[in-house]
Amino acid sequence: MSRPYLEKQQGLSGEPLLLFSTQKYQYLRDSLCSSGEFQPGRIETKIFRDGERYCRLLDNPDARRVVLVGGTISDTDTLELYDLGCAISKLGAFSLTMVIPYYGYSTMERSEKPLEVVTAKTRARLLSAIPPAGTANRIMMVDLHTPGLPHYFEGCVQTRHIYAKPLILQACRELGGTDFVLACTDSGRAKWVESLANDMGVGAAFILKRRLSGDKVEIAEVQAEVRGKKVVIYDDMIRTGGSLIQAARAYRDAGASEVSAIATHGVLPKGALKKLRDSGLFERLVTTDTHPNAVKQKNDFLEVNSISGLLLENLRALP
Repeated sequence: MSRPYLEKQQGLSGEPLLLFSTQKYQYLRDSLCSSGEFQPGRIETKIFRDGERYCRLLDNPDARRVVLVGGTISDTDTLELYDLGCAISKLGAFSLTMVIPYYGYSTMERSEKPLEVVTAKTRARLLSAIPPAGTANRIMMVDLHTPGLPHYFEGCVQTRHIYAKPLILQACRELGGTDFVLACTDSGRAKWVESLANDMGVGAAFILKRRLSGDKVEIAEVQAEVRGKKVVIYDDMIRTGGSLIQAARAYRDAGASEVSAIATHGVLPKGALKKLRDSGLFERLVTTDTHPNAVKQKNDFLEVNSISGLLLENLRALP
């Protein structure tokens, strides 16, 4: 650990950066702290019989540079993140950096029907309401579904969108080798897939869909020659897996020799991973550990790569 880095990360107390996390993201806190560059922050948590949660910080954040890791993966986890952020700030933190590996409700970023709630924005407003720490409140987010989401935050909050591109490129090369086609599930990811494919010097494949009704679509066309080739599908997130299965079947029908899939966020609610495996369409799935569901379900079919190195690199660059 270099002296300049330690000096930069010390607050008024002269101590190293203090790293807390919500309960479900303790694995990322521990992974980051294994570098030896941060002090792990301890929290006492109890759940009462009526469902209310008790929290107490066991390490004082006063005059410290503090990082808080937690994703908005549910309403309960979002409120835990908010409560801890408020406490850390009000207890005198020199600065507060919130790392949100997975930003929930990111697909609800606009209103498509009259009177719809734009939940991605209301969540941003909630986190923007955390009182400012001594010098700054920062929020880091990873591979957002919509790049414009950082602009939903208000006040003096500083936001940073971290791209997991290095991890995605590495996973693509491991799955596809040197001769494969990088593909997407729909036109929404086309530009991102094209950019990744250009970086690796491989072909890109796209799917055009035709909407049959409000929630039903069919594959209209596969735009690329995939016959006899390995296909690696990239999407920013895998949720129930329906769109991914539909796309994989289209590429298989177009002659792909094998299909694998990569996603930054493995949301994978109950039954989703089994559905993907039982489809028989995929050689392997790869995600990062931005969502605890992926970490819990890691097996011989689902590979989970950590973003801790990427986060560490960005935390080191903090002013």
